[in-house]
Amino acid sequence: MSKFWSALVSELQPYVPGEQPKMANLVKLNTNENPFGPSPKVIAAIQSELNDNLRLYPDPEGQALKEAIAAYHADYGISAKQVFVGNGSDEVLAHIFQGLLKHDKPILFPDITYSFYPVYCGLYQIESDVIPLTESFEINPDDYKRPNGGIIFPNPNAPTGRYLGLEHVEKILKANPDSVVVVDEAYVDFGGQTAISLVNQYPNLLVSQTLSKARSLAGLRVGFAVGNEELIEALNRVKDSFNSYPLDRLALVGAIAAFEDREWFEKCCGGVIEERERVTAELENLGFEVLPSKANFVFARHPDYPGTDIAAKLREQGIIVRHFNKPRISDFLRITIGTSDQNSSLIKGLAFL
Repeated sequence: MSKFWSALVSELQPYVPGEQPKMANLVKLNTNENPFGPSPKVIAAIQSELNDNLRLYPDPEGQALKEAIAAYHADYGISAKQVFVGNGSDEVLAHIFQGLLKHDKPILFPDITYSFYPVYCGLYQIESDVIPLTESFEINPDDYKRPNGGIIFPNPNAPTGRYLGLEHVEKILKANPDSVVVVDEAYVDFGGQTAISLVNQYPNLLVSQTLSKARSLAGLRVGFAVGNEELIEALNRVKDSFNSYPLDRLALVGAIAAFEDREWFEKCCGGVIEERERVTAELENLGFEVLPSKANFVFARHPDYPGTDIAAKLREQGIIVRHFNKPRISDFLRITIGTSDQNSSLIKGLAFL
């Protein structure tokens, strides 16, 4: 702490990202990175942009990317004016909290959820009411029928991986017509259905997504949101009061290429889903309880071994998984789905059970 810090900084509890250890021969299954590389068309697009144009600013609106995202969701009647793009979904979410969720009433989100939400509440001084998940770690839509300044939840949820069907999302939307409902879909492409299909029916719905997971571009930092034009205008106002150029030229062309290569995208998602089902079955054979997952990770616990002990035993073998030392989930491990070889190493590493 320093005397030069503001009072706000002194009180902040920052987000703690997943560990990025520097270990040789590491089986890294702790940060939900895609085990498959990005589309070769993405690499080619980025390489083609490595020229003298880098001396010029990128398009501050990211218009070509917005059009590519709208075209990808053309079946839902989405236009480029309904799309917002930013430097990773974390920046998009930050603008959402500041521009759409800062009201007189507290916002609502689950007690077991993406741990950046309470961080944003602290940063932007937003009050919140935390809604407990059910005993089976599910979101109960009826719990969100209370006065609020907005609602946000991941779908599939993180770190549980559980998915809330669109009929239940609609139930929350219908119960809160005067509040913004944000559905954070970082993992939806691994088996869920996107709520973008509902955007034109519900003016209070905003859907955020990222290219970090399903499109294997965690290193490029591209996120976006889709909603009605008034919600998007609010995000643009915040963005242009903060950083008018959030996406560089390489990120823009790479992201566009990722949306255009649907075949590669579907192949990679299918590979992750196939491995997720194998890992789930293998863990259950070892006695684990594994929550149903529609993400690129599983959330599991063993009845006879604390999560901390299992994580430590795996680390001794160079296998890193994510453990959350938090109420209700301290015995769980969040295990990213890796390559077939990595997943086999994980199962072999659990032979001590």
